[in-house]
Amino acid sequence: MVDFTGFLPDEAFALDVTAQNWQDAIRLAGQGLVDSGATKPGYTDEMIETVNKLGPYIVIAPGLALAHSRPSDSVMRSGLSWVRLAEPVEFGSKNNDPVSLVIGLAGRDENEHLEVMSAIASALVNPGKVKALADAQTPAEIRAILES
Repeated sequence: MVDFTGFLPDEAFALDVTAQNWQDAIRLAGQGLVDSGATKPGYTDEMIETVNKLGPYIVIAPGLALAHSRPSDSVMRSGLSWVRLAEPVEFGSKNNDPVSLVIGLAGRDENEHLEVMSAIASALVNPGKVKALADAQTPAEIRAILES
């Protein structure tokens, strides 16, 4: 089981914030990764460039984007960030827009990257957990839901 306290510290959260567009939303997720010590600022640009090159495939479910890029020198340790938007933004995903939750993901290597992605995915397939996550008021509440 993933220890979300280590991967998702308080500094990695931005709750009920505003983004003008999908790039701003990814920048907020990137800032959480930087603030928590998981990445250098360049990783944020890599996440945006990934969407520019490959399209909005990171919008993996209705209202949810998993912002990430390949492991790189900009990743100092594996980690997550959690951005809940006050107003959803469009990413260009025909099936899953608009997005109100952006999870930033940085993996040091492919194994850690996949382990963290798998843990997040397993939490987000449960509709009850998704609702609870949307209503949670603090980072501690969100971590507790993810770990339950």
